[in-house]
Amino acid sequence: MQAEASEASGPGRLAELVRLFGRLGVTAFGGPAAHIAMMHDEVVIRRRWIDDQHFVDMIGVTNLIPGPNSTEMAMHVGRHRAGWRGLIVAGASFILPAAAIVLAFAWVYVRHGSTPTGEALLYGVKPVVIVIVLQALLKLGRTAVKGWLTGLVAIGGAAGYLVGIDEVLLLAAGALFVLASRATPGPGSLVLLPVASGGWVSAPALADTASLGTIILVFLKAGAFLFGSGYVLFAFLQGDLVDRLGLLTEQQLLDAVAVGQFTPGPVFTTATFIGYLLAGLPGAGVATLAIFLPAFLFVGLMAPLVRRARDRVWTAALLDGVNAVAVGLMGAVTVVLVGDAVVDAVSMVVAAVAGLILWRTRLNSAWLLMGAGIAGLIAGAAGWSPG
Repeated sequence: MQAEASEASGPGRLAELVRLFGRLGVTAFGGPAAHIAMMHDEVVIRRRWIDDQHFVDMIGVTNLIPGPNSTEMAMHVGRHRAGWRGLIVAGASFILPAAAIVLAFAWVYVRHGSTPTGEALLYGVKPVVIVIVLQALLKLGRTAVKGWLTGLVAIGGAAGYLVGIDEVLLLAAGALFVLASRATPGPGSLVLLPVASGGWVSAPALADTASLGTIILVFLKAGAFLFGSGYVLFAFLQGDLVDRLGLLTEQQLLDAVAVGQFTPGPVFTTATFIGYLLAGLPGAGVATLAIFLPAFLFVGLMAPLVRRARDRVWTAALLDGVNAVAVGLMGAVTVVLVGDAVVDAVSMVVAAVAGLILWRTRLNSAWLLMGAGIAGLIAGAAGWSPG
């Protein structure tokens, strides 16, 4: 039986977190579902820091708060492993390498008016991302889906996502459905309820120039109130930076989001790119800090509730419902991504080979992603990749 991880924050454990999440910050392609799948492989299967149930519970709690889910998962793991210092170290180690890569792209963009294309890189990487997520889904699904009830909730969550129902509503509905199907709550129980945004907080309409204060307000608002994927971030920034403040053109915003998508690490590092466009290095720094700061605060507040929620009957039911929907959402995202990733015979072969390697060996998925990215770049140079 796996022992509970200590929260002692010795230098050895902090160094472990720096090495692990720093590496993921430069190798974790594919968005939050893929990042979480890679973290599961590293901290549950390889290092055995956390058991499957606790990891799934972390996913459930993370889905109840705004902000970048995979970055918040890194923070949860860090706090479990090394206390509040571990939370900060793991989060920063995951964010900073990815932000540095995005910053380099922003520097090239400002000087040359375009970004190096990521199409060839993604051509190789995307099929492997699909396989990594599917592998994690099989393992997480066995923990999150405990029977017919949670299985039904997971299917409902996936179906709801595919028809366009808001993710927060799906998570709340799943939690309440499982709770209603199990037990009547007793006195003194701990309640975990979804945090709803309640609409965007309006930043003041400032001058046309991009002051650091404007940048901080826009990205602090995004980090504090934004649920959903990078596409939701795009819509949010479109409204603030393009339509209302007129600080970016739509093409600049599209380029920024594209860089956030095809570089490794958190998609929210799009803020680094935009901050650099608006105000150089100081702008990149404050935009990155502002969009990620709320996540550190939210995880710090919510992390102590993960174990306590599992100890009570009705909050455990709520968490089981959220976990089932979260796994359903991961499955639905994978379905959407398959059509974009497996586009021809070559990408189909890449996915099949990656699946075979992951099934038959314990090769770290980061090596697979790096190899697939190199293969994609070679295919692009040779004119084999589409686009």
